[in-house]
Amino acid sequence: MALTFRVREQLYHFDQPIVMGILNATPDSFHEASRNSSVDQALASAEQMLKDGASIIDIGGQSTRPGAERVSVDQELERVIPLIHAIAERFPEALISIDTFYGKVAREAASAGASIINDVSAWNIDDDMLDAVVDTQLPYILMHMKGTPETMQNSPTYTDVVNDLVKMLSSKLQVLRSKGVSDVFIDPGFGFGKTLEHNYDLLKRLREFDVLRCPILAGVSRKGMIYKPLDIKPEDALSGTIAANTVALMNGADILRVHDVKPAVEAVKIVSFVQH
Repeated sequence: MALTFRVREQLYHFDQPIVMGILNATPDSFHEASRNSSVDQALASAEQMLKDGASIIDIGGQSTRPGAERVSVDQELERVIPLIHAIAERFPEALISIDTFYGKVAREAASAGASIINDVSAWNIDDDMLDAVVDTQLPYILMHMKGTPETMQNSPTYTDVVNDLVKMLSSKLQVLRSKGVSDVFIDPGFGFGKTLEHNYDLLKRLREFDVLRCPILAGVSRKGMIYKPLDIKPEDALSGTIAANTVALMNGADILRVHDVKPAVEAVKIVSFVQH
């Protein structure tokens, strides 16, 4: 499926799925190699991702791994805004997304040069996030998370994980549409309040989210659903991630959110050959 969305006055069109590279401005993200502790390090990471074929750089200043402690708005701003400024200045053609659940961070990131808002909470943590999305009119990644990062893995249960998520996301989508937000991406939230079985049910049935008529983002990179059944560590989970990303693409994913851009771009190319 072709992917088309508008950022401010510019229309972006992609004929095949795209890759979003993860750039963490955090000291505690679960994948150590993704951490960036300085502007220079972040610029080098962003440059490599863009060379490897990333279409979006996703910058986050807060770990949302299971059990993560919440970082304040001010601390998150201190981590991400300098990086967004620097990357937007050095690579003006790059699409930057801000990974945050705070409305204030989203607004200031938009002013600094971010083009997309990536909110793991579907504005359930900060009510101001919805107003920030409406006010900035930037594309919005609407993700499902059961609870909060602190609590999400406390025995999550569903009647039917896909049907339950479609209902929740559909209700949120209706609110966004009623407020004039036109570009919305759907993220099922792999690992965010799901068991291993839930995650693989979502992956297997990813195409059922097409009923929402929005592009689908799959973020499985090096997560527990990959490394736990393989009995390895996140740093050893690249091969498993490539396999899961390939399944996601075959099942309709439009965007892959990854730590490792080049292998994901290659997976997109191979799957495109198969499907065309």
